[in-house]
Amino acid sequence: MSPLDAIFKAYDIRGTYPDQINAELTLQIGAAFAAFLGDPPRILVARDMRPSGVELTQAFVTGVTSRGVDVVDLGMASTDLMYFASGKLDAPGAMFTASHNPAQYNGIKLCRAGAAPVGEDTGLRQIRDLIETGQAVPKPDVEPGKVTQQSLIEAYADHVRSFVDVKVLQPMKVVADTANGMGGLVVPPVFEGLPFDLEILYPELDGTFPNHPADPIQPENLKDLQARVLEVDADVGLAFDGDADRVFLVDEKAQLVSGSLTTAMVAKAMLERHPGATIIHNLICSKAVPEVIRENGGTPVRTRVGHSFIKEKMAETGAVFGGEHSGHYYFAENYRADSGLIAAVVVLELLSKADQPLSEVRKPFERYAQSGEINTRVDDPAAVIQHVAEVFSHAEQDWLDGLTVDLGEWWFNLRPSNTEPLLRLNLEARTRQECDVKAQEVLHIIKEASS
Repeated sequence: MSPLDAIFKAYDIRGTYPDQINAELTLQIGAAFAAFLGDPPRILVARDMRPSGVELTQAFVTGVTSRGVDVVDLGMASTDLMYFASGKLDAPGAMFTASHNPAQYNGIKLCRAGAAPVGEDTGLRQIRDLIETGQAVPKPDVEPGKVTQQSLIEAYADHVRSFVDVKVLQPMKVVADTANGMGGLVVPPVFEGLPFDLEILYPELDGTFPNHPADPIQPENLKDLQARVLEVDADVGLAFDGDADRVFLVDEKAQLVSGSLTTAMVAKAMLERHPGATIIHNLICSKAVPEVIRENGGTPVRTRVGHSFIKEKMAETGAVFGGEHSGHYYFAENYRADSGLIAAVVVLELLSKADQPLSEVRKPFERYAQSGEINTRVDDPAAVIQHVAEVFSHAEQDWLDGLTVDLGEWWFNLRPSNTEPLLRLNLEARTRQECDVKAQEVLHIIKEASS
């Protein structure tokens, strides 16, 4: 694997700073992105609160402007704010963030005009090739592009609130753990004027993450939020990741609401607004998600994991909403981009209409037990997956994204990591006991095959 392959992932560009991601390389990425787009009139640039983002953003801007392309600097922003800006201004964009990763990481999420995705098959490979072949260079005899600043935070906040009927919202106590990430910037203006008593844990923008990692999919990072929800008798807890495009919910009893449950709840709300619509869900979402979609008159469409695949399928099918178990939620009226804050306010509207606590509202959607993602290090992921497929050759299988095996009462998906010799197992069964037993059964087969 080349150094560039190591940081050009399937969905974005990400590596350690300054060993993999540095100013010299980032300048080339800026020039290559502009060249890949045919040197458009302007490119939007934003960054999160990581200290290394200042140097990297400046280098990227230098690369872009060397091609004669103007830059609109959005300043510090959440990733979904940058996507909103790309849609509203109809311009391609670059967001400097390493999302939920530790402080020593940084990276870039790219999009075309209108927040259209740039993934491995829709641009990243071409951009990488432009750099490797030395074509990511300044244009000769061209006047450098200009840099201007623009803030869209207020317009973004108005946009997020437009997804709910503010008149039906009921007073609630909400605690949001923004984990020193970009939620500290965007959550307060979104909640301004809404009938919620908002408290924010760790609102200071600090990319060294002095309190806990900004990775809410890990249960240990939710402990402070759960404790505070109980302490202040809050109705809902919201946990955001570093760039604030993902959210996980905690109910008033401090119990986690999974990404699948949130997807199902938001899908029901979106189908009330768009009867008969198509809803996207990725293949590791709970079976409850397509069941809820069908029960509410919608059409579920299953897709691969990852924002570029979700957005492409939404465009292809005309879907109004898409959800991932990992806490990403996509909205057609948000330029098909994901936004944890939009999903959060939609759930708060749902609670207001139900006039019930979240612990009760969640029950009809909570039908199965899930293992969560279990990672196993193996030397040859492809060979191990093939062995597992042979062991379960009697069961229904598909290879949409890794291996999915459906045995009726339980099912699992086994996918290789894009960047490490890891296999990712997600399993679901009807009961917690069955889920735990079957997960151990599959893990035993994986370990046997890799020994």
